[in-house]
Amino acid sequence: MPALRRTFAAIAGTALLGVPALAACSSDSGGDAVKVTASDKKCDVGKTDWTAGKNTLKVKNTGNQVTEVYVYAQGDRIITERENIGPGISVDITFDIKPGQYEVACKPGMKGDGIRQKVTVAGAAEEKPLDPRLAKAVAEYRAYVQAQVDGGLPVLEQFVAAVKAGDTAKAKELYAKSRYGWESIEPVAESFGDLDPKMDIREADLEAGQEFTGWHRLEKTLWTTGQVTPEDHKYADQLLVDYKDLQVKVGTAEITPTTMANGAKELLDEVATGKVTGEEEAFSHTDLVDFEGNVVGAKKAFELLKPVVDEKDAELGKTLSAEFAAIETVLAKYKQGDGYVAYDTVNDEQRKELSDAVNALAEPLSKLAAAVA
Repeated sequence: MPALRRTFAAIAGTALLGVPALAACSSDSGGDAVKVTASDKKCDVGKTDWTAGKNTLKVKNTGNQVTEVYVYAQGDRIITERENIGPGISVDITFDIKPGQYEVACKPGMKGDGIRQKVTVAGAAEEKPLDPRLAKAVAEYRAYVQAQVDGGLPVLEQFVAAVKAGDTAKAKELYAKSRYGWESIEPVAESFGDLDPKMDIREADLEAGQEFTGWHRLEKTLWTTGQVTPEDHKYADQLLVDYKDLQVKVGTAEITPTTMANGAKELLDEVATGKVTGEEEAFSHTDLVDFEGNVVGAKKAFELLKPVVDEKDAELGKTLSAEFAAIETVLAKYKQGDGYVAYDTVNDEQRKELSDAVNALAEPLSKLAAAVA
């Protein structure tokens, strides 16, 4: 979910459901951490000349709004991000970065382009042989991402064909399935800048002048009027073109142990700020399918990194294994056939149980990057 799609309604819904904005966390990442003070009107970056390699941002939200912090490369390609940082909360973000020009963006209210500060990264990262276990994890995760995207293409092609044939029932049946692979690897997809807002923007989060395209544009037609128009054909065709573009690009994605770990946390943020609130699938109410996709993708990254985590921080590995099992147990209550019940049938008490499970996993997951850096 791109940052520009965040709304105050989503934030309020999260609080009502019992998912607090990100709790305080810390890491033993070491090195010269860069302090970032994010307020409602400023984004103060303590140092704007960084050294390539491993870096840590120590972010404190001194504002009154929930915020998020991004590090962008040219073209708003996401290097790292952390969403859902509550007022008064401090978090550490550990990541790897190459020489070049970047921007740090603080987004009070989790919306818009944010308040930005340019930074320069110079020097060469210290060349250390990557732990063979981490090298294996990166290779296997890259293969997983490609497989998820490749596997989703035939389903999306069927979905688009159903939309264009006016077969509303078939298109509805395929809608959530066509998104599953995307949901499991969304942080990688977001790293390519413009693809995510084109493919996955929600109507409620459109910026002034922005065209409503992608999955949710078609979702609205299917679950409101049910009358597919020639304009919908155009959007369906474009969604397929964009997906095929993603299929080619994922093979070039920058994947490191820390991007895997941070991506896992971002997937849990996606659940907390969109799926648990019921705002992601406003018309179809297929949020729980997306929820599962996010959790499955996060768990995959963790499991690949787990051999190193168990050695460096055995307690963290044990906690994460237990919390993934717990969230899967709660989610399983809502299985129906090969999918899930409609989210509008899940009452507030049940949503609270789901959100509690998300929050219990999110806090230890925020420490994963530091454990493998």
